[in-house]
Amino acid sequence: MATISATGGVLDVSSIVSQLMAVEQQPLAKFQQKTMSYQASLSAYGSLSGAIGVFQSSLGALTKASDFNALSASPSNADVMTASASSKAVAGNYKVNVTQLAQAQTLTTPGITSNKSAIGLGGKTTLSFQFGSASGGFGLAGTKLTGAVPANGISNGSLSINGTAIATDSTTTSGRALAEAINAKSTTTGVTANATAAETDAALFGGFGQVSTDGGGTYALKVGGVEIGAQAAGIAAGAGITAESIDTALTVPSTVLTALNDAGISVSGTAAGGDLKFTRTDGSNIEVEEVVTAGVSGGIHKDSATVNPGFSVMATGGISLSSTDASPITIAGSNPAAAGLTAGTGGTYLGGAFSQDANVASGTVTIDSTNNSLEGIRDAVNKAGLGVTATIVSDGSSTPYHLVFTSNATGANSSMKISLSGTDTDPPDAALADLLSYDPSGTQKMTQTSAAQDTKLTVNGIAVTSKSNNVGEAIQGVNLTVTQTGSSTLAVSRNTTQVKTNVEAFVKAYNDLSGTLKKLTGYNPDTKSAGALQGDATAQSVQSQMRRMLTSSITGISGAFSNLSDVGIGFTKDGTLALDSTKFQKAIDTNYADIGTLFGAVGKTTDNQVSFTSSSAATKPGTYDLEITQMATQGALTSGAAVPPSTTIAANTTWSVTLNDTTPSNSKNMAMVTIPAGTYTPAELAKVVQSSINGTTAFSSAGNSVTASIDADGKLAVSSAKYGSTSNIALASGTGTTTDSLFGGSTAVAGLDVTGTIGGHPVTGSGQTMTGKAGTDVEGLKIDITGGAAGPRGTVSFSQGYAYQMNNLATTMLGKTGQIASRTDGLNASIKSVQKQSDAFTDKLSGIEARYRKQYSALDVMLSNMQTTSNYLTQQLSALSANR
Repeated sequence: MATISATGGVLDVSSIVSQLMAVEQQPLAKFQQKTMSYQASLSAYGSLSGAIGVFQSSLGALTKASDFNALSASPSNADVMTASASSKAVAGNYKVNVTQLAQAQTLTTPGITSNKSAIGLGGKTTLSFQFGSASGGFGLAGTKLTGAVPANGISNGSLSINGTAIATDSTTTSGRALAEAINAKSTTTGVTANATAAETDAALFGGFGQVSTDGGGTYALKVGGVEIGAQAAGIAAGAGITAESIDTALTVPSTVLTALNDAGISVSGTAAGGDLKFTRTDGSNIEVEEVVTAGVSGGIHKDSATVNPGFSVMATGGISLSSTDASPITIAGSNPAAAGLTAGTGGTYLGGAFSQDANVASGTVTIDSTNNSLEGIRDAVNKAGLGVTATIVSDGSSTPYHLVFTSNATGANSSMKISLSGTDTDPPDAALADLLSYDPSGTQKMTQTSAAQDTKLTVNGIAVTSKSNNVGEAIQGVNLTVTQTGSSTLAVSRNTTQVKTNVEAFVKAYNDLSGTLKKLTGYNPDTKSAGALQGDATAQSVQSQMRRMLTSSITGISGAFSNLSDVGIGFTKDGTLALDSTKFQKAIDTNYADIGTLFGAVGKTTDNQVSFTSSSAATKPGTYDLEITQMATQGALTSGAAVPPSTTIAANTTWSVTLNDTTPSNSKNMAMVTIPAGTYTPAELAKVVQSSINGTTAFSSAGNSVTASIDADGKLAVSSAKYGSTSNIALASGTGTTTDSLFGGSTAVAGLDVTGTIGGHPVTGSGQTMTGKAGTDVEGLKIDITGGAAGPRGTVSFSQGYAYQMNNLATTMLGKTGQIASRTDGLNASIKSVQKQSDAFTDKLSGIEARYRKQYSALDVMLSNMQTTSNYLTQQLSALSANR
């Protein structure tokens, strides 16, 4: 508003204008009063929104019926494990004994001098990583005991295993005795020993000469102390012991055979055939002895004309060592060679086998002249994301650098098989193959420093294994996380305390909300002031909707309770809620599971292959018949003919795979997949194909995968793991073995969505999921149909408990289009409108002031002029009067 200033005339124009404008400005105060009123209402709605939000947050733990069925799990020994329980758990006490923790496999290369120098010639080589289980003992194979051992034994101090000295002495003369000495220390070494069989040389009886005692001597042949034959003096060659007579003595029935068997010695081959052998499988030594007196010819390695001065030979066995946990074994001592062992640390799978796990993705990485160093291989493997972490470890020796591969997953099924292949007919780089090849059933160039193993435990005496230290479902609904070996008890019990706490919080939150509403909409006789929302229709509507909802009964699912009063919750005279603890505890004790139905949203089906997934605020409670007209299917490709018993995948085989493609086609759904070279049985081929496709980053990162199997007709079937109209798969040849050679004559089949009705209402089918369409009673109701056949599939029931309904109501009220938002939007609009009117009026006042100032300034001038004229006339009249 303009400032009024004095003109210096006869009038105080500024004062006059100021007084006039004070009158003109009086409507501005009314605008301010309106604005303050609207802002007070706005502030009140802010308080109301906050109170509803607090109330809604109290419903979080009550809206899911399953939350009421949660149980607590308390171990007696937290050092051994921690545990949690879901609603599927069964209350009870369990005894848990953990005997082994899961761990990942680690493989390491031999040390080399540089981690940066090129390895090999740089020929393109594909490293294929497959994951599965390794079987067969892991340990060391010793050699037969030789030298003076059979006679003098192994001196004490000669051998230690994993730092533990093995007690040996002059009686340790056989593989059996050595194994017994080692096994006496198994508890501390973690190693068991098996004696290998003692067996005579297969050529020992080759060329056995007819025995002649014409020279006056005598002859006896003994094996392991058992006399095989004897010849008195004076018997010519051919008339006594011959190769044939020895065989006869060893032919059933035979007292000699019986004696040998009693001595633990078995017989194979024949003397006449020159391959007679004697064997003791327990590793005890076998002495073959010819006892002669002078004047004997013929016998072992002697023809009938050659003098036999007597002969003896000792057949010995050895040992093989097995690590109980498949860890490397360290051999030391003053003379481990005497025990048939070599000093050092190592171990391999002895007679092992590898079985690929089709559910674990495999992968490949290419090594060539650009990355054929330890660092290059490390980086290539890590970049490929194969489920393996590569590192380089330096041990400080003259060949310090070791490349170390560690599986990212624990469990016995995460053992690695590393194979190498070249390009087309070219072999892999020999140096790389010599460094990195690892197959538990074959070449093991890398050393296993940590074996893949499962967690092992017992639950109430029942053996349980798990691939990780998180053990689920060993006890139904209970997840165990084991951290060390040992024993603990586990108490699983209903968490009724938490349920009661949640319900009490619900009652308190409602009462707080009710108090806020009462304050905002009521009248305070003490202060004689009304609430900011007194008489406000929206606030009254909020109050009445909530109260009506809490006093209505729950419909849709039968149970022990249908309203809040059934569990001891009711309204008092002042309109607040109160919890009768005694009645609530009785409800917990008698019908605990039904309390959840009273508060949360519950969906149930009568078909165990149909499951309730979720609902929306628009889903109406009720029981609906389910009709399936078409089951969901998967996209699949099946070979045209049965797979042969053996299939060879050529080196550098790649296929173009299109999985779950869309219309129009998207290149993101396509990828080149490398199939590891090798010769496979049908079952192995299915595993390799499945794991290779699933190991492709483009598919795994998008959550797409396949299953591959051999069907009843022996055909290879590859199916998308996804169901529905977007499930499909297509294969095309790249390099190496063609897809036609395996799938020739086949046609890919696309998947189908499930179709049907819920309660006769139309639904939208997507894969195996049916969703009720908008505008129907089942709007937003989702169910999954995971098995069975088309036709009537029972019923789907749905109910909305109090907390679920209140939560939906609160969400609606607080939403952008809800009652409160609409009301506050209106108030904000009113404030803006008043402000606009005030601004317009203020602009108008400026014009009024200018007009007043102009008018009174003119008046002032006119009065000033009149005053001047008056003064002049007065002077003139005074002069005339003086001249008379």
